[in-house]
Amino acid sequence: MSGGLSTSARLALLARLSKRRSGEAPAPEAGSARDFTTLPGMRDFGLMKAALQSLDLPSPLFQGHDGLAGAHSSIGGRPVINFSSYNYLGLNGDPRVLAAAKAAVDRYGVSPSGSRILSGEREPHRALERALAELHGTEAALTFVSGHATNVTTIGHLMGPRDVVVHDAAIHNSCVEGARLSGARRVPFPHNDMAAAERELAAARRGAQGKSSRALLLVEGHYSMDGDSPDLARCVEIARRHDAWLMVDEAHSLGVLGATGQGVAEAQGVDPSGVDIWMGTLSKTLSACGGYIAGRADLIDWMRHTAPGFVYSVALPAPLAAAALESLRILRAEPERVARLRANGMGLRDRLRARGFDTGTSQGSAVLPVILGSSVRTARMAAALLERGISVQTVTFPAVPEQSARLRFFISSEHSEDDLDRAAEALSEAAASVGRVESLPGAGM
Repeated sequence: MSGGLSTSARLALLARLSKRRSGEAPAPEAGSARDFTTLPGMRDFGLMKAALQSLDLPSPLFQGHDGLAGAHSSIGGRPVINFSSYNYLGLNGDPRVLAAAKAAVDRYGVSPSGSRILSGEREPHRALERALAELHGTEAALTFVSGHATNVTTIGHLMGPRDVVVHDAAIHNSCVEGARLSGARRVPFPHNDMAAAERELAAARRGAQGKSSRALLLVEGHYSMDGDSPDLARCVEIARRHDAWLMVDEAHSLGVLGATGQGVAEAQGVDPSGVDIWMGTLSKTLSACGGYIAGRADLIDWMRHTAPGFVYSVALPAPLAAAALESLRILRAEPERVARLRANGMGLRDRLRARGFDTGTSQGSAVLPVILGSSVRTARMAAALLERGISVQTVTFPAVPEQSARLRFFISSEHSEDDLDRAAEALSEAAASVGRVESLPGAGM
C-alpha cells in the first residue's frame, strides 16, 4: 500500500499499544486510582503516538523554529515558508514594536512581579485597555496574562449553575472549559447554524423558567478551525429576543476582518454595541501574549476586582502590553496590511481549490484548512511539505473526528505571490507522493 495501514499492520499497532514496552516502570494494577492510562483520551493519545512510530513518521508537533517566525522561518537550520504562525500582519519583529517592548523593559523590567490589584499597575496596562475599548466601541476593557485563561475565567466567573451557555459546536476549547467551570448547562448548536442556535436558546429559556437567571450566546468572530464567520446581526437579534448576553471571541478576527481590521462587526457592517462582551487575544495580530475583555464599565470594574484569573494571577508584563499597544497603533495607521492579508488569504484559497483541495467553508482570510480526512495522511502530508520547505499546522484525531483531519495554513500579509505559488505546488506534489492513506484503526468508529 502507499503508506496506509494494512489489516496486519492495524493488528500489530493495536497489540503494540496493549503491551508494556521493555524498560518501562511497572504500571499500577488495572483499576488502581494511580493508573494514568485510565485518564480520558489516554488511549487515543497512545494510539496516535504508536501509529507515527510504526509508520516511521516524524511527529508534526513541537517543531522547533530557530528564530523569528514570520512569513518565513527556519526549522532545524533549513529555511521554510511559514504557514504555522499567527503573525497575521507581520508585526512580530517590526522594529517599532521591538523598540516599544525594549523601552518598557528598560523602565519596568521583564516581570510585573505580582497581580495588578496588589502589586500596582503600569501605564502600558491602562493605555492598552483604553485603546482596546476604543477599538471595540465599548466603555472599558481589561487585559489578562493568557488568552485561554481570559475565556476560562470570564465565562467561569460570569455564569453559574442555574444559567445556560448556548454556543457554536466549533467554539474554542477555552470557552468550553469556562462553561464547564461555571457549572452552567452547556448547549452546543451545529456550526454556524443560526436557526439551530435560536431553537436551542429558546428551548433553554422556556425549559428553565424559574430556574435559570442568565443565558449566554457564545460565538467566534473568525473560527480558527474553519476560517469562516457567523452571521453577527442574526446573533445580536437572537440574543436580544431571548434576553441573553452575546459574547464574541475575536481572537482570530482582530487585524483580519473588516477594511481596517477591526473585526467581524466592521466586516459585516454591524453596530458593535449589540455585542455585550468582546473577547480577544494579544498573541496574534498584536504580536504579544495574553487576552482581553471589552464591554460596559460596570462589567469591567466588577471583573477587575473579582475575576479569579485576574485578581489571583500575575499581571500582563509591561513589555508585552507596550508591544501590543504599538501593534494596535500600527494596525490603525496602516490598513493596507489588512488588505494584503485578505488578498493573500483569498489568493491561496483559490489556488488550492483550483487544484482540487477541500478548503471547507473558509472565507479566504487568515485561516485556511485543507481537509484530508485521514490523520495518517495528514501527518504524511505535513512531513512531505516540510521536506519541500513549507511549514503548516496539523489537526488530527482525536482533536477532530478522523474524517475531518486537516492541515491548517495561517496566512500573513507578508507572504508574497511566489510564496503562495510555491505552497500550492508543494501541496500538489506532496499529495501525489503520499497517495491514498487509510485511517487510524478505530478512529472512525
